[in-house]
Amino acid sequence: MWTAEILTLVGVVFLFAGFVKGTVGLGLPTVSLALLATTIGLQPAIAMLLFPSIVTNIWQSLAGPHLKILLRRLWLFLICVCLGTWVGAGVLATVESSLLMAILGVILVVYSSISLTMFQVPPPGRFEKILNPVIGLISGFMTGMTGSFVVPGSLYLQALKLPREMLIQSLGMSFTTVTIALGFSMGGFGLLNADVLGVSALAVAPALVGMSLGIRIRNRLPEDKFRKVFFTALLVLGGYITVRAFWF
Repeated sequence: MWTAEILTLVGVVFLFAGFVKGTVGLGLPTVSLALLATTIGLQPAIAMLLFPSIVTNIWQSLAGPHLKILLRRLWLFLICVCLGTWVGAGVLATVESSLLMAILGVILVVYSSISLTMFQVPPPGRFEKILNPVIGLISGFMTGMTGSFVVPGSLYLQALKLPREMLIQSLGMSFTTVTIALGFSMGGFGLLNADVLGVSALAVAPALVGMSLGIRIRNRLPEDKFRKVFFTALLVLGGYITVRAFWF
């Protein structure tokens, strides 16, 4: 399976995914899943993102002064994310992969469409304490099932109206937590093997290189234009994944 062509593809994908993450603060799992799931399959693609996602998100979650504040605010959300991820991974282990690919495609279409239209999810306000565990469970379940945390997890965190740097750090914390939970859950359901984990470990290097490049140009590149190109491409790719899952 691991031909030179596929290994090269993995390296390029994680270089680009790291670049996107460094530039806008998210996107590594989303980009890598979208590009790899159609070539190597959904389960290997999810397993492949484990090491690059954990390393880059630990970096992102620690690169800021708001860690204690965010933990006090989001601890129940993060615990419920872990619980939901285990349940979702059980679905990943038993349900037909084409159906889950279609769900992933729909998630990418919804997320990119919302991001392109600049639709603002209403802030939870006084319901935040009630919604934290509910959204955490749903977000974890979707991640365990498809590998994608963006709907509703990322949208919910964006709805909290945190300052930009605090939002980026909160996304890093959440992605770190859910990726670790995903690794343990997939291992518990027998969805990991040494070969995939070895390639995942190798993919850390291009992901870090890409992320460092993205961070360097974060304040130089017009973020609005970059986001439009990124989410338009994600919309097309999500549509392709959905159609391919049903008709190929």
